[in-house]
This record gives sequence, structure tokens and C-alpha cells, in this order.
Amino acid sequence: MGSASPSYKGHRYPVEVISHCVWLYFRFPLSFREVEELMLRRGVIVSYETVRRWCAKFGQAYANGLRSRRPRPGDKWHVDEVFIKINGELKYLWRAVDSDGNVLDVFVQNRRDKAAARRFFHRLMKKTRAVPRVVVTDKLRSYGAAHHEVMPSVEHRAHRGLNNRAGNSHQPTRQRERAMKGFRSVGGVQRFLSAFSGISPHFRPRRHLMTASDHRAEMTVRFTIWDQITGAASRPTTA
Repeated sequence: MGSASPSYKGHRYPVEVISHCVWLYFRFPLSFREVEELMLRRGVIVSYETVRRWCAKFGQAYANGLRSRRPRPGDKWHVDEVFIKINGELKYLWRAVDSDGNVLDVFVQNRRDKAAARRFFHRLMKKTRAVPRVVVTDKLRSYGAAHHEVMPSVEHRAHRGLNNRAGNSHQPTRQRERAMKGFRSVGGVQRFLSAFSGISPHFRPRRHLMTASDHRAEMTVRFTIWDQITGAASRPTTA
């Protein structure tokens, strides 16, 4: 199911420039100033503050558009949590992916106790509008306690070795955390990761399972979808 492209009314730059800057920032571990420099190399003069505003305004809309194109999530969910430091304070990043590796949700919380697990399970089901057949977690006891309260009819498999899919899904976030030299606020992290988890995986197909020609064909399809959801497909391409 598709979604309408965002409105660019009042923006003097063409949609191709805006969507390209947003793509660069969320796809690669770049700063806003580095995106500014890359665009300058292409002959486009745009300030890093403008790039920042575009990412804040359009990043989530683009991510939502990409998510609307995905099929329904698989019925086997992998859930995991890792610690992150935000302005020097320890927080926990909760993440859920389906059996195909699609990110279902990310959520920053202060703790990793039963209440936090319960809150994340409720949020997951509300966001996906689905109930899984199986939930796979590590052996953190909070998961088991929350599972019995929130989704007692769902099979729960608690084993560290079974949950590599969710654990591996944290790696791009860690890469961005290093590139950004840490996170500064809970709200900022949640907003960034919500958009990032919708955009970045779209451009990360399972390259190791594809031939070079298949990978190029798949990326062509994915760029076409990107142009459609951003609105760039309806306009002539700029050099």
C-alpha cells in the first residue's frame, strides 16, 4: 500500500536535492557538514543547517513511506536490548526485527526490567497491528515475566544463540553512534533512530546472498521506490 509523497511547498530547492541529502545522511555515517561538502562537489550550494532541517522534517516521512511499501511482518519476532550512553547517562535501546530482518521498532528506555519489556511488547503490537507466533529473546528474565502478562498464548524462546538476528541489527546504529560521537538527548536519539531504522535497511539488501548483477537489479528497484515515496519520480532528474 503506497503513501502520498510529502509536500515541498515553500522550499526553493528541488525535491531531488532534498531527497538526495536526506538519503546521504541516513544511508551513510556522515555528518551534516560532510553532506554539505559532498553536495558542493556536485555544484549544489546548501548549508549544513539546511540539511539538518530537511532531515528533521522529511526523514520520518520518508521512513514511513518506505514502511508502507513493505509486506506484513513475519510472525517470528526477535527482540533484543543494548545499552547506549546519551549525554553520559546509561540508557537502553530496545529493538525488534522479524524473521526477514526487517526492523519492526526501536525504543529508548531508562531500564530493562519487566515494566520496560512489557511497555515495549505493547508498543510493538500496537505499531504492527499484529501478534507474533513466536518471540525470540535472550535469557533476560524481564522478557519472560512480561511475555506471560502481555502475550501468554505466544511461544517464547529464550536463548542467546537464537537471537543473533536482533543483535546484528544493532550494528548500523553502533556505527552511527561512533560517527556522531555519541548521542545527546533521548528525544533526539528516538527521532533519529525511528527515521534511520526505516531508511537505512531499505538500502541494505542481503548482499552476501546475491550475485553482483542481482544486487544491482535489486538496488535499482529500491532506488525507484525511494524516488516514488519522496516524489522525485514525478520530476525530471537533475545532473
